[in-house]
Amino acid sequence: MTYGFIGLGLIGGSIAKALKAGEPDCQIYAYMPSREMLEEARADGTVDRILTGTEPCLADCDAVFLCAPVETNSSYLAALRDILTADTLITDVGSSKQSIEREVLRLGLGAQFVGGHPMAGSEKSGYTYSDALLLENIFYLLCPTAETRPEMLARMEALVHRMLANPYVIDAATHDRAVATISHLPHLIAAALVNLVKDTDNEAHTMRSLAAGGFKDITRIASSSPIMWQQIFSANRDAVLTVLDRYMDALAGIRTALQDDNMQAIHELFLKSGRFRDQFSDAAGLLSAQYSFSVHVADKPGAISIIAAILAAGNVNVKNIGINHNRESGDGALRIEFYDADSCQKAVALLNGYGFELEMNR
Repeated sequence: MTYGFIGLGLIGGSIAKALKAGEPDCQIYAYMPSREMLEEARADGTVDRILTGTEPCLADCDAVFLCAPVETNSSYLAALRDILTADTLITDVGSSKQSIEREVLRLGLGAQFVGGHPMAGSEKSGYTYSDALLLENIFYLLCPTAETRPEMLARMEALVHRMLANPYVIDAATHDRAVATISHLPHLIAAALVNLVKDTDNEAHTMRSLAAGGFKDITRIASSSPIMWQQIFSANRDAVLTVLDRYMDALAGIRTALQDDNMQAIHELFLKSGRFRDQFSDAAGLLSAQYSFSVHVADKPGAISIIAAILAAGNVNVKNIGINHNRESGDGALRIEFYDADSCQKAVALLNGYGFELEMNR
């Protein structure tokens, strides 16, 4: 198989690396403005052929991934239409889908296009930080057009599985409404909160010094690429404005409750949100929490390696390990997920045998 990439940053690079890991003999063609990054990708064995733009050789590709910024991706479609055959799958990785879908349909490329959005990322950007494992077990949203041929969607789903990610088919309009609420709005809120601290802190930087735990967790995404998010909000502006208005209405209601000393309303706010938040781990999802637990460990060097060594010695295959920095809801410091019930039960027995306190996740 041969894959073409227009853009090879964090996401594009991670996809290319994941495809190369799953299919070492595949050929990867890539173009991006930074020749230095392309040379780095060729040197580490990810890229086989460096392109200078939308070259005719892209016609040899089985699939072409548009991994440039959201607005830039659409600008390449017209050139690709003149190069690619009808059998070449075209996809993108943008976090808004309706804008590029409109351009795809306008250019008559709908039959071979499947919009894509891997729900992965980092506050860091660029090929240097790309990693094949970034995509492992994540939601990879797929948005076929009304004209997409079934075999193109099936091919895209197969590629997603090859990346060790999990495909989730959704229409473009529903996608944009969903990510406006669960991704785009939180990025705006995080940036606004960080700037609030910056603008209201005292000369001793008291707030900045005390900003830790929960505040750092919820504002980590405020360090994301300004250029990327500028384009995302431009592309998904209508959906973001709709949900932003609703959020501002909610904040206005909270302000009124505080002004009126209506503490019952504040109580209900947290009661309602807590009940719904507690359902997240039980919701049907790709990363099931049914085979997982949290471990209470001391915050000291070597704590994680000891647990990992115990599980490795017991030949237990671990799916995922995460750190609960703020230990919300009393969870342990380390969350461990497994592929099946047998592995989870074996791990429980092993760690209980060494005196670790465990808490099964819901």
